[in-house]
Amino acid sequence: MKHLKHLIAGGLLIVGSVAQAHGHDEHAAAFGLPGDPQNVSRTVEITMSDAMRFNPASVSVQRNETIRFVLKNEGQLRHEMVLGTIKELKEHAALMIKFPAMEHSDPNQASVLPGQTGELVWKFTKTGSVDFACLQPGHYDAGMKGQVVVAQAGKFGAADMTDGEVRKVDRETKKITMKHGDIKNLGMPGMTMVFPVSDPALLDRVKPGDKVKFTAEMNGGAIVVTDIQVAP
Repeated sequence: MKHLKHLIAGGLLIVGSVAQAHGHDEHAAAFGLPGDPQNVSRTVEITMSDAMRFNPASVSVQRNETIRFVLKNEGQLRHEMVLGTIKELKEHAALMIKFPAMEHSDPNQASVLPGQTGELVWKFTKTGSVDFACLQPGHYDAGMKGQVVVAQAGKFGAADMTDGEVRKVDRETKKITMKHGDIKNLGMPGMTMVFPVSDPALLDRVKPGDKVKFTAEMNGGAIVVTDIQVAP
């Protein structure tokens, strides 16, 4: 009986640790709360690959925006996106290595099977930065991580996109050439540039000569267009 009590106590400790790592209230209080899918401010597409990378790995949003992350797993392995602090993500990654069969389904994360697409909807209520990572065993240590930068409303983001004019659309190389104004969130002056896009589907929205508004972010040393809309 004493041995059984020890086993039960040990099991409760493990469950308590897992619950703390996945706690809904803890995640919601830290940097936001689960978003309402019927009240999304905008959609951000992120691809996940077996190179252990997110693309883009940096996303800019405004405070109180509700973002729908569309997660495309282009690899042969399961990948996931988990929002949290560095401390939380490291602790959770260690748990996943210790308990590799553990499955989680908290509102701050989405797990996607190979070749599939998933969604994560989150409302960012505090300015600053929020980290995200894939916590499948070994993926975090291999560098599969990123960051959401949350700015005060009006500084940058969907409400302050960059004005541009499309000069060329190259679907083969997944690039677009635009003459653009100042890209304020990057501190870049206006000029004519060739940009890679985060999702080739963005190129289907525009054609040469279109006046557009777009967002661009740094990703792996390149300036990548992450959203583009024909100007009204």
